[in-house]
Amino acid sequence: MARQKRKGFSDDFKAEAVRLCKLGDRTITQIAKDLDLTETALRAWVKAAEASEAPSPVSTLTNSERDELHQLRRDVKRLQMEREILEKAA
Repeated sequence: MARQKRKGFSDDFKAEAVRLCKLGDRTITQIAKDLDLTETALRAWVKAAEASEAPSPVSTLTNSERDELHQLRRDVKRLQMEREILEKAA
């Protein structure tokens, strides 16, 4: 049995699907069926949207904050290595 090719969806499509879920006039199951999506994928999109929009506790980071943290840690590591090289050369 051949596997179906995975569909790709634009960010605009995902945002519109999440918006439909937040309206509350239909269930996620109904919206997923109408848009020819799996319910699991749609629930994941809604959860991701809520995580990035909602003011969250200190322990939870949004996607942009997580990316920035990763970049800052990489920069700190590079600067520490440069400082060690300069200390050894001095």
